Amino acid sequence: MKKILIINGHPDKESLCTELARYYQSGAQEAGAQCQLINLGELEFSPVLKYGYRKRTTLEPDLEMAWKGIQEADHLVFVYPTWWGTQPALLKGFIDRVFLPGFAFQYRENSLLWDKLLKGKSARLIVTMDTPGWYYRWVYQRPGHNAMRKCVLNFCGVKPVKITSFRPVKASSEQTRLKWLEKVRRLGIRMV
Repeated sequence: MKKILIINGHPDKESLCTELARYYQSGAQEAGAQCQLINLGELEFSPVLKYGYRKRTTLEPDLEMAWKGIQEADHLVFVYPTWWGTQPALLKGFIDRVFLPGFAFQYRENSLLWDKLLKGKSARLIVTMDTPGWYYRWVYQRPGHNAMRKCVLNFCGVKPVKITSFRPVKASSEQTRLKWLEKVRRLGIRMV
């Protein structure tokens, strides 16, 4: 049975991202996957990596639970809006606090290289935005997509990382949003 961890990085529990996360979960469960959904807005933790990597900050119980879910998952799904070209501060803080040396990666002694401790996992990014796709790609150069795929997940060994973007949210109709929800449910059924 495939184990899937869905991380909703939108702080508002009434957001489109929250609905997208639920629809993905519904589809994956329908297909027989074991799913866990974490809504970051409901967790209690400080998003600040207070000492950087110099000194380890003890993980709050909610972060310990999330880390255990990451370790056990075969497939990670991150659902979040694009704000200012990248992910919300809440999701960035979660990554800073949980994707730590010794957890998600490990620098090698006296080397510029590192070990990728999350090898064998795959991921899907489900991202909403108001920026037109062509503008996000060609003018902005996909900063949020690149940060999550290359600088976080690939850095830690997670491959492949597939991305599904929905845009523009602000100008979308109810009918369009229902199509997006159904598309995400089908992704969940396929467990990709």
